[in-house]
Amino acid sequence: MKNHIRKQTYVAAGLAIYLVVVGGCREAQQKKQVADIVKTGAFSRLTIDLGTVVSDVEKSAKFYTEALGFTEVPGFDVSPEMAGDSGLTDYKPFKVRVFVLGEGDTATRIKLMEIAPTGAKVDNTYINSSLGFSYLTIFVTDTTASVERAVAAGAKIVKPPLVLGDGVTYLTVIKDPDGNNVEFVGPKK
Repeated sequence: MKNHIRKQTYVAAGLAIYLVVVGGCREAQQKKQVADIVKTGAFSRLTIDLGTVVSDVEKSAKFYTEALGFTEVPGFDVSPEMAGDSGLTDYKPFKVRVFVLGEGDTATRIKLMEIAPTGAKVDNTYINSSLGFSYLTIFVTDTTASVERAVAAGAKIVKPPLVLGDGVTYLTVIKDPDGNNVEFVGPKK
């Protein structure tokens, strides 16, 4: 019973604390313990949404659909009261445009929003240039086609594709309209 209570406390406190506590366990044990947390119902979905404030939502929407292949789905408005009372903004309203990669509840979701006045731009020269979320990884079946589509839509390639350790998988980093890093990982065809 004592272990059960401890486990529930960790679930309530969050996955990160739980993983720190079990840090000494072997990898297989950790995977089982994480799976056990998921089974407890601590998460209503096992994918996350990523919200990004952009300088030009129309330009970014075009990039995420045409360059990356996301599909726009219905978004929503956030009122000044909701924005301020929740701590998201200083009572500035905004519209959230939602884009998915895939279908159903497990699809990756990107939420794009433009909030006036525009905030300071983050230094995204390299992923270690500033703290916070630094890049988006998209696993593809053909990096050549993905890069060609992105370039045709106006993306800038950071460097030529880099072959990874297995010799068949490539990594290519591009920039979105605000200079955020997006990486394609997959084979060339």
